[in-house]
Amino acid sequence: MDLTHINEQGRARMVDVSQKDDTERVAVAQAVVRMQLETLRTIQGGGIRKGDVLAVAQVAGIMGAKQTPSLIPMCHPLMLTAVDVKFDFDEDNPGIIITAQVKTTGKTGVEMEAITAVTVAALTVYDMAKAVDRWMEITDVKLVEKAGGKSGHLRRSEA
Repeated sequence: MDLTHINEQGRARMVDVSQKDDTERVAVAQAVVRMQLETLRTIQGGGIRKGDVLAVAQVAGIMGAKQTPSLIPMCHPLMLTAVDVKFDFDEDNPGIIITAQVKTTGKTGVEMEAITAVTVAALTVYDMAKAVDRWMEITDVKLVEKAGGKSGHLRRSEA
């Protein structure tokens, strides 16, 4: 197996994508923040003292996507054309399901940007609500879907 991020001297390198065609690239990632039901209801009701948890986490997720190449050494800086972060509530298994969709038109995909967006959003939820629930858990961080480039459209099967 060829490791694309290793040069002939066995050292890390950023992959050369200059010969690739520009295509529309889309990636969707997801993360879950598990918490006590009371914590979830406090967040839903806007009762966290630090402020609007979801509004701040949404902005943090967008900023995280934009900062990915500063955080992940071999990621290419990309001109993102869209970042959307959404939240769903799970009261049966209390938590917040965070989903991010990231788009660009370019030579490489935005999977890392989408994963970074949900992770930073999840960390922000934790930071803002930790005073009422220190034992929250960030779980199930994953790529859900990607489209564009040589591999085409792929979607995770939940089987």
